[in-house]
Amino acid sequence: MELDLNLLRVFRAVAEGHNFREAGDRLGVTRSAVSQGIRRLEDSLGVALVQRSTRSVRLTEAGERLYRQVAQPLTTLGTALEDAHDDGPPRGLLRVTATSIAERFVSGPLLAGFVHAYPGITLDVTVSDEAFDIVAAGFDAGVRLGEVIEQDMVAVPVTGPQREVAVAAPAYIARHGTPAHPRELVDHRCIGWRMTPTTAPHRWEFVENGQPFDVQVDPQITTNDMLLMIRTALAGGGITFGIEETFRPWIDRGDLVPLLQDFLPPFPGFFLYFPSRHHPPAKLRALIEHVRAFREDGDAASSAPGVPAR
Repeated sequence: MELDLNLLRVFRAVAEGHNFREAGDRLGVTRSAVSQGIRRLEDSLGVALVQRSTRSVRLTEAGERLYRQVAQPLTTLGTALEDAHDDGPPRGLLRVTATSIAERFVSGPLLAGFVHAYPGITLDVTVSDEAFDIVAAGFDAGVRLGEVIEQDMVAVPVTGPQREVAVAAPAYIARHGTPAHPRELVDHRCIGWRMTPTTAPHRWEFVENGQPFDVQVDPQITTNDMLLMIRTALAGGGITFGIEETFRPWIDRGDLVPLLQDFLPPFPGFFLYFPSRHHPPAKLRALIEHVRAFREDGDAASSAPGVPAR
């Protein structure tokens, strides 16, 4: 049986997007073209692959089996085709997902420098704090904390060690005082973060005498938006908690004060990670080298007297 490989690409986009319109946006075609492509594939195979509804599609059992079998080979084929044409400057679409707290990666300078250096690469960055399989979702790479990256991935450091901090505005401290121990946080107004509306707020984790523990704070305000947390803390709304690098500009200006630092040791930082391949595509190799150079420049700047790190 001979099949149009483009139909399999359409099928994979539908399987990963669960929606004809989203699949069309990803492929650069109309919703109608996606629907027609799926119907042609189903007619060729003689089996239903998706169950359609007004808002989404769901894979049938046959569709699930087909997706498991074709997702990785299609990725491998795409890489092989790119490598076959790898006779000039890196080019093509590079899809990356990054957590919102990877400040060094998402703040702007790193990505701006990358697209300036490689004008032939189109960069598509999805910022998401949800954990998922980047290969199955069609991403070339991701950026996460090292402790949550799967062991079968290749990881390149984006930052050095990181640490979490509790911070509050001077106005809040003047009214409510400073906690001397993390367990005193239960008596303070706290501003918490949650990944999604259906997940529990992020735990505030500390270490004392080498032993980790967490404090079950009851945030008066909870959000999935880091900027809202910062703005509320700046306004004196309470104590909030997150990666120190995120709060660093306000800490340096004195607008936020770090608290409980003796209980917050550093831990491995953020990494660019991607599937293990013998020959990563040129566009991904370009990003890897750019990340390495950017980190080296930042480390050099931070070691120079009077020069703040990026």
